[in-house]
Formats: sequence, C-alpha cells, structure tokens
Amino acid sequence: MKIQESAENYLETILILLNRKGAVRSIDIVNELGYSKPSVSIAMKNLRENGYIEMGPEGFISLLPPGREIAERIYERHTLLSDWLTALGVNPAVAAEDACRMEHVISAESFEAIKKHVQQKAEELKGR
Repeated sequence: MKIQESAENYLETILILLNRKGAVRSIDIVNELGYSKPSVSIAMKNLRENGYIEMGPEGFISLLPPGREIAERIYERHTLLSDWLTALGVNPAVAAEDACRMEHVISAESFEAIKKHVQQKAEELKGR
C-alpha cells in the first residue's frame, strides 16, 4: 500500500523519537519538525485511523506493525542514502536534505542495488 510522503515522514519521525526518548507524544513531533500543533494533531488522527499508530490514554504514541514497517524502511533509506552521498563528498547537510527527498521516490529495486553496492565497498575496505 502506497502512503503519502508526509505520512512516511511522520512515521519516520516517531521512530526516531522513540529510539531517542523511549516515549513520544504529539508535542514531541511538533518540536522535532517545527509544525503547528493542529497539523500534527490531524496527521496523528489520520495515522491512527489508518492503523499505523495508536495513542494511549496519556497521549503516548506507539507504532503498530504496519507503521513500524514503513518507518523502518524509510529510516533505513534515509540513513544509507545520506551516508552514501556524504562518502561521495557531498556536504553532510545537503546529503541529508537530498536523502530526505530521495527516500520517498526511489524504487525498491534501485535502493537494494545501491545498498548492495555500499555493502560490497564497505567489505572491500575492511579487507584492506
């Protein structure tokens, strides 16, 4: 199922915040992304209604399996593409910005080919 880029960004942000802080509320997402409270509230409602997240009575957000799967895929793409571009000599800030755009549009086939290439190069460097 294809979801919107903005939903992927929210799910990725929730994953990052969960890893960093252990618990996430909507206000954490507001602070991380710099979006308005109403925008984040609407996004969380949509993600909840579509079965990607759940919110506890205290407002803590957790990723449901479909949401976690998307978040982990997008985060892996972002991390690998950003690191790869930086290794190629791209300014880290530019690399992160470009990776953020690329992570949503690259096909699974192309990403897997880049991932395989990066892993092979890393193994070659280890062997030296």
